Amino acid sequence: MYKLLEAFENIFAGRIYRHRSSTIGDGIAAFVYEDLVDLAQSPTLIERVNTNSVSVNTGNQIKGQRGRRGDGTFGRIVPGQVLNEEVGFRVRRGHVANLEIGTEVKIGATKLIAQVDRVINDLRKQADIFTRHNPAALRLALVGVNSASTYTGHEGDRQHVAKTPPAREASEFAQRIERIVGPYYTELLVLRFRATNNPPYLFEWVDRKDTEQLYGSILVRLSALYEQRFH
Repeated sequence: MYKLLEAFENIFAGRIYRHRSSTIGDGIAAFVYEDLVDLAQSPTLIERVNTNSVSVNTGNQIKGQRGRRGDGTFGRIVPGQVLNEEVGFRVRRGHVANLEIGTEVKIGATKLIAQVDRVINDLRKQADIFTRHNPAALRLALVGVNSASTYTGHEGDRQHVAKTPPAREASEFAQRIERIVGPYYTELLVLRFRATNNPPYLFEWVDRKDTEQLYGSILVRLSALYEQRFH
C-alpha cells in the first residue's frame, strides 16, 4: 500500500480519532512527497530530492510570503540553510522559497452536511493561496469521507454518538466537494472509508483497490506535470 494511504488508515485503526488535532493533516500530507519519490516517474523531482535542493516546510509557509497555512508545502529551498532529516523520510525538512506542490487535507468523519460549506470554503481559499504563491504550483486536495453506519465523537473526556450516521450523508458530501472544489485543484481525491470510532477502533476502505488505483493515477499525473513545469 502507498505510504499516504497507510498513514491515513493509522489515524483511525486501533485508536481514538480526535478531529480537532491540528497536526493530522500535516502528518498525512508529508507522505504525498514520499510516494512521489518512491514512484520515481519524475527524474527532476528525484534529482532535487537527492541533492537536497527541495524540501517540505513543516511550518507550511513560503519564506517572505503570507497566506493561510496548507498541510503540505513542498518546493525549492531557501539557499544556505541546513535541512533537517526525519527518520523514515527521504524528503528533508526546511524553509521553502518557492512553492512547487501544495497539499491540503480535510477529513469528514461525522456531521458531514453540517460542515460541508466550511470544508468547501477552506479548500477554495487554500487553493487560491497556493496559486498566489506560485501560479505554476501543483495543487492537491485530499478529502476523507466516512461512510460508517454509526460513529462516536470524542472531545476530551466527552463522547457523543452521531444522531445521523455518516453513511447517510457521505454521498452528498463527496459530490459537493468534487463538483465545487475540484476545479480549484490540479488533482482532488476523495478517500472513502468506514470508521466508527468505537472499540476496537476498526478501519476499512470502502473499496481499497479502487482507492489505491485512484491515488496511484494521481501520483503518475503529478509526476508528469512536475517534470513539465519545473524541469
